[in-house]
Amino acid sequence: MTASGTTEPVISLRGVRADLGARPVLRGIDLTVHRGEVVALLGANGSGKSTAVRTVIGQVPIGSGEIELFGTPRRRFRDWARIGYVPQRTTAAGGVPATVTEVVSSGRLSRTRFGVFRKGDREAVRHALDLVGMADRARDNVDALSGGQHQRVLIARALASEPELLIMDEPMAGVDLASQEVLAQTLKNQVAAGTTVLLVLHELGPLEPLIDRAVVLRDGCVQHDGPPPKAAASTPPLSASLERGDPQPGHDHVHPHAPAGAEPMRTGLLS
Repeated sequence: MTASGTTEPVISLRGVRADLGARPVLRGIDLTVHRGEVVALLGANGSGKSTAVRTVIGQVPIGSGEIELFGTPRRRFRDWARIGYVPQRTTAAGGVPATVTEVVSSGRLSRTRFGVFRKGDREAVRHALDLVGMADRARDNVDALSGGQHQRVLIARALASEPELLIMDEPMAGVDLASQEVLAQTLKNQVAAGTTVLLVLHELGPLEPLIDRAVVLRDGCVQHDGPPPKAAASTPPLSASLERGDPQPGHDHVHPHAPAGAEPMRTGLLS
């Protein structure tokens, strides 16, 4: 794993605020992800996890604050082929009849010239399908796939551009155990190859060994930034604990409402 203090920021959010409609969702969050890190965003439903990653890729406008990608302000960032994004699970083809290969190929378009596929592009698509164990379904219509297989196709689509940064929103949600294991191995291989990863998760599950840092959001604020929470066997599940807002194991920062003079302990919080 990478020593986070010596690597360049791939994602940097400073004081980011965002609203959905009239409702404040992000209330001034700071988040830094360095090259080679695997960072998990955790929190209860409605805490702002998905909104945070959608601000990073420009799907949700920010009210104030700054976002940089690879050292470039997001408003000027154009090299989107460096970023692979896996949204929350949806129908892979968006309701349009399409084969598995066609859906995954759409993720390669950012690397092509004028949308013309060359040998290297076709090889990248085949390799992405191999990575997620879907090469044998390449010609199938995506409508014939299970939920877990849909998710594998969405991940292959993101991997087809050979991204340096992979952003995944609840990749394990509603996925069967066999697909969870495939996805965990796929992600392990990407991390070993040096890919930086930002994940929205409800539970760490099989991805826990890969996580360098956990950032816990609550009501649009960063509640914890540091080592992933370790839940003992006798404690409630992480999701239930987050829903209640229980203090996390290793939850060692000073709250905004802490008494004056309270001393924070070292958490690995990145500046």
